Amino acid sequence: MTTQVHRIYNFSAGPATMPLPVLEQIQRDLLALPGVGMSVLEISHRSKPFQAIIDEAVADARELAGIPENYKILFLQGGASTQFSMVPMNLHTTGMPADYIVTGAWGKKAVKEAKRVGEVNVAATTEADNYSRLPRREELKLTRGAAYVHFTSNETIQGVQYPGEPEGVEGTLVCDASSDIFSRPLDVGKYGLIYAGAQKNLGPAGVTLVILREDLLMRSPEGLATMFNYNTHAKENSLYNTPPSFAIYAVGLVFKWLKGLGGLAAVEETNKRKAGKLYAEIDRTGFYRGHAAKECRSLMNVTFRLPTEELEAKLVAEAKAAGFDGLKGHRSVGGLRASIYNAFPEAGIDALVEFMREFERKNG
Repeated sequence: MTTQVHRIYNFSAGPATMPLPVLEQIQRDLLALPGVGMSVLEISHRSKPFQAIIDEAVADARELAGIPENYKILFLQGGASTQFSMVPMNLHTTGMPADYIVTGAWGKKAVKEAKRVGEVNVAATTEADNYSRLPRREELKLTRGAAYVHFTSNETIQGVQYPGEPEGVEGTLVCDASSDIFSRPLDVGKYGLIYAGAQKNLGPAGVTLVILREDLLMRSPEGLATMFNYNTHAKENSLYNTPPSFAIYAVGLVFKWLKGLGGLAAVEETNKRKAGKLYAEIDRTGFYRGHAAKECRSLMNVTFRLPTEELEAKLVAEAKAAGFDGLKGHRSVGGLRASIYNAFPEAGIDALVEFMREFERKNG
């Protein structure tokens, strides 16, 4: 006897929607991987089957993003929040300040942790504008010879996103790409280090992707704690200790799904189309009001407000009853937020737009 499963539209910022074909493959193979006779939850991380899983994931990531051979691809634990500490612990060793461009809550958290390690220069911040925009080039006060320059490519809470890299930045560029990694083509060669928690665009929670240029491994101090030293994981190909094996397996399946869609250029076009539909509805009459400046809007996290907080609460409640979950904005800023990462279906955007239009008709 089988039970019919009804999936609602999940607009959560993370853990977020995963590709349905990936979930179906996990379901099919969960009891026993084909040809292995054990679940991926049970196999040793030292076994040949798991070595094949992680090797394929690395190869597919390299192919998808065009990652050069002089970059290490690591699967680490602790989320992006641990990288807030690992980055300065390993790279802030040149005797120069580290520059941070702060465009939202996650960038601000990264600064807090970096200050525990060494001197930090906040090269720009848009906090005074409630993080509704990106800093202009002339606002950047960069340090000549900085240890590195850190920025967050997409801020999930405020819904602002860099269209590429910050202009006018030289030296070692470090990016927290947790919420837009592999949502568009990426020129990895411009970066020293890119990191991303998987639970928004790559797979389930529990693993963090780190893409690191090999020459930067020389910066890690010898006395650094073993598990916080990038060299530890680079030398052992992410297998120094037991890794989050199930999460790595799932991320590998997502990589194959992305390849099947036609790669990152094709994914970007779909993401632009999805976000465009939602922003068009927000802008249609003025009943809805976008938080981020139009030129800085995120394709991943659409943030908006209604005329009153009461109406916002009503929309969230009615939307949930109608099968749209996760639309409540982050507790620190309020409002509403629709997170529409790679795996979010376009049909869900169309359905939400129809719901929003009817809500406005009744309440506007």
